[in-house]
Amino acid sequence: MLPIAPICLGLAGVSAATTFFISSESESGANTNATVVSDVTASGSQAVKFAAVSNLKPGPANTGVPAGTTLTVVNGDQVYATDGMVIDGKDIRGYVQITGKNITIKNSIIRGGTKSCTSGNAQNSAPLWVRDDAGATNFTFQDSEIAPSNATACMDGIWASNSTIVRANIHGAVDGIKAYNNVTVQDSYIHDLAYFSSDPNQGGGETHNDGVQSYECNSNILIAHNNIDLSTGQSGNAAYQITQDAGMPCSNIVIRDNWLDGGGCTINVAHKILGSLTGVSLLNNRFGRNQGFSGCTVLLSTKSTLTAYSGNVWDDTGQAIPSPQVHD
Repeated sequence: MLPIAPICLGLAGVSAATTFFISSESESGANTNATVVSDVTASGSQAVKFAAVSNLKPGPANTGVPAGTTLTVVNGDQVYATDGMVIDGKDIRGYVQITGKNITIKNSIIRGGTKSCTSGNAQNSAPLWVRDDAGATNFTFQDSEIAPSNATACMDGIWASNSTIVRANIHGAVDGIKAYNNVTVQDSYIHDLAYFSSDPNQGGGETHNDGVQSYECNSNILIAHNNIDLSTGQSGNAAYQITQDAGMPCSNIVIRDNWLDGGGCTINVAHKILGSLTGVSLLNNRFGRNQGFSGCTVLLSTKSTLTAYSGNVWDDTGQAIPSPQVHD
């Protein structure tokens, strides 16, 4: 390869979604964000095409604690109640409850504790629990990891309301996230959930692992540009399970621009006890091929309807996925 002169780009006013073409002689490398394309104006008729950063698939390299971060160990359970506090660079070896307003946890790992597994105690066993009943609002969890050290059949990853979860790496729990009111999950990687053959919350049956589940919700849930992968091991009920088991209606739920794989059906929308479920939009998602029920990318119960549905394709071919299956 011939030496390439330094290139200076003026980027003022360019949006994050812009795709750049640089006319220069090039060769393929390990950077998955750059590919070689034909360009007759470049030396050797080739140029480097850089994909938009926002199009990178979330995974171990771009979620969780950034490489090189120094973490301080914090032992024991923590309750963060002071409005506006920032928890940065911690390895928290206990459960965390958020009860204050405008609190941020970033560049940190939360490992949970050692509570026993008995029916009904799942929320108390989540390593991170945002207590909206105690006044928690506008919580942010960013560039951080949920990694249970002592997983049980009762331990989920995060129970959240009034929260923004961004660039998180969540694994080793039964459900990655329980999403209630006003929750945004974005640019995150949910994977390798913990399967158990006996779960007291399932009457002693096996765990029903979901990447994200909303079963007691009201409104305003955004699941955007995540990689929710339940394709490995035995864990896999749904990448996103929406139900209304507790009698509280779900609405204004948007699932867009994600990579979704695994589960019996990858998306499962069920009206349950309220008689109907509306207000769910499914847009521009890319699906893997690993469904327990053949071709069941999206399942709607007979009284569930989608507000918007378009642009959902197989990840490997870019072809449209099958129409949603409709049954209870």
